[in-house]
Amino acid sequence: MADNADRGTVVIKKVKKGGGGGHHGGAWKVAYADFVTAMMAFFLLLWLLNATTEEQRRGIADYFSPASISKSNSGAGGVMGGQTISPDGAQVSDTSPVGVTVSLPGAEEEWEGETKGQVAAEGGQKDLNEEVNEEELQRMMAELEAERFEAAKEELLDTIRTDPELKDLEDNLVIDMTPEGMRIQIVDKDGTSMFPSGSASMFDHTQRLHSLVVEAIRDLQNRIAIKGHTDATPFNSQNGYTNWELSTDRANASRRALINNGLPSDRVASVVGRAAEDPFITDDPFAPQNRRISIILLRDNPTEENPEFQSGNEN
Repeated sequence: MADNADRGTVVIKKVKKGGGGGHHGGAWKVAYADFVTAMMAFFLLLWLLNATTEEQRRGIADYFSPASISKSNSGAGGVMGGQTISPDGAQVSDTSPVGVTVSLPGAEEEWEGETKGQVAAEGGQKDLNEEVNEEELQRMMAELEAERFEAAKEELLDTIRTDPELKDLEDNLVIDMTPEGMRIQIVDKDGTSMFPSGSASMFDHTQRLHSLVVEAIRDLQNRIAIKGHTDATPFNSQNGYTNWELSTDRANASRRALINNGLPSDRVASVVGRAAEDPFITDDPFAPQNRRISIILLRDNPTEENPEFQSGNEN
């Protein structure tokens, strides 16, 4: 009976098979997370390449390069041997991490005004500005010089008009502007000569005119050129003395008169005799006005003749 009872009992055993749990396992999630991380890093790299300048990218590369760290003179020396990428002597906090600050386009509105094109053009723009400023400076200096010339002209003419002894000599003084500078000419008129015929000795009124010229130009720093002129009348002399020698001697006499009246000798740039080669009255080379002394107040920077600065008499 006991045996029959034992034989009627059925025992069922469940055996669990080993494995990774099938599709319910978590190993694939790790691989997927690594892939997503790599893709994020890749797209971040692409964004940085597009959003940064060449100089900024070079700075980032130098920061992560051990070679750039080893060039520093701070620390104990050697690659990664306690050196720091901060400038020598810089004080940094021990608790704050070292980082790189990158300025990206769009982060600041002011970047629009600092484009690479503008930066590249700064050198040329600077040269252009310097050129413009130089031209402006030259123009202002020329205007100031013209004002000084005009003031000297008016002072000289006013002095002659108010001097009873020289009032009649106003027509013997001709002031105009040439490319060289302001020209003061002491000319002969019918009945009024500046020198005796064939002589380089001045009359007293000629000496007086020279003293007035010195008073008018004394405060100016411009140098002067003196030219002597004669008319075309031949100068007859047995020793070969001609209008060339006469005009040169009269120019030298004018130089001595100016210096004797207080003009510094170093302001005289040239003394030239022109004989009858540059007549005042071109249509009449024998006219008395061709006999004259020209005292030219030279420009600091010779320019074209200013048509606004002219006297009523021109040759």
